[in-house]
Amino acid sequence: MQLFIQSNDLHCIQVDDTCTISQLKELLSEEIPVEEQVITCGGLTLPDDTILSQDLQENVTLDLSGRLLGGKVHGSLARAGKVKGQTPKVAAMEDKKKKKTGRCKRRIQYNRRFSTAVSAFGRKKGPNSNSA
Repeated sequence: MQLFIQSNDLHCIQVDDTCTISQLKELLSEEIPVEEQVITCGGLTLPDDTILSQDLQENVTLDLSGRLLGGKVHGSLARAGKVKGQTPKVAAMEDKKKKKTGRCKRRIQYNRRFSTAVSAFGRKKGPNSNSA
């Protein structure tokens, strides 16, 4: 079976019908290491256990390329990786309750001042006073 391999240049390789993609990668290992090779046909990546005679036609052109590092880039390429460095790390809040506002705050104020207030003689004591 004759195959054409397109990488930096075009190679013509004669292989037998029982050859697999992993064996083909070993034949082409002088350009790119076997671990980094990706062989595609028609835009689809071929797995290593694919037998060439079953899945491919005679005289087909396969594309050989190396694996690319990286992944999805957030934002434009000019700002890649800068967003994380610009934002300061903020410690998580510990179980601190937020202050009451609005109608709830006014209700608490009313209850403190008028409903639970005990009238006593002498000077008026503040809310933070510890004396009995």
